[in-house]
Amino acid sequence: MKRVAVLLSGCGVYDGAEIHESVLVLLALDRAGAQAVCAAPDVPQHEVVNHLTRQPVAGESRNVLVESARIARGQVVALSKLKPGDFDAVIVPGGSGAAKNLSTFALGGEGFQVNPEVAEVLRQAHASGKPLGFVCIAPAIAARLFGDRQVELTVGTDQGTARVLERCGARHVSSRVVDAVVDRRLKIVSTPAYMLARRISEAEAGITKLVQAVLEMA
Repeated sequence: MKRVAVLLSGCGVYDGAEIHESVLVLLALDRAGAQAVCAAPDVPQHEVVNHLTRQPVAGESRNVLVESARIARGQVVALSKLKPGDFDAVIVPGGSGAAKNLSTFALGGEGFQVNPEVAEVLRQAHASGKPLGFVCIAPAIAARLFGDRQVELTVGTDQGTARVLERCGARHVSSRVVDAVVDRRLKIVSTPAYMLARRISEAEAGITKLVQAVLEMA
């Protein structure tokens, strides 16, 4: 059975991992007969957002690992404890957490950085020939880490975001929400999901293709 590390970034689209995307990744992995190994960095969230008002909550702090446990039903490990032998591939769901907690993409513009623990896990996996999958806005992480190798990826049709990723060295491919872009040379797969999706079924179609491509290369 193939084991896939799913890197979560909290719980909730505006300040953590996008819940639909995360669950759809887990569902697609289970349907394919693979085992998910959920992990998250044990760090404070950049901010806490009231998902009803979509406004930041002043004076409140939450932990990325603790919040990720909500999605993983408690079955989540600290990213620092994840060992290369624990998994055959890695998938990173989107949501603002990918751009605020796993990286500073939402905050730092072109000079954004990737959390060191996240970068280490992804670089080690890549160096070992393990495939990587990035959903929604998470391909920004791939652009920062693998742009020097001209990684091919997609965030859908958002040209503004695409230009930022291309300035990192990535090659952006416009795609439909139901598709996944596969860079077979680097074993990196991406899909737009809620960068474009208006319905959960649209996000599911692209995410399922991403999971299938990742498992085929694992």
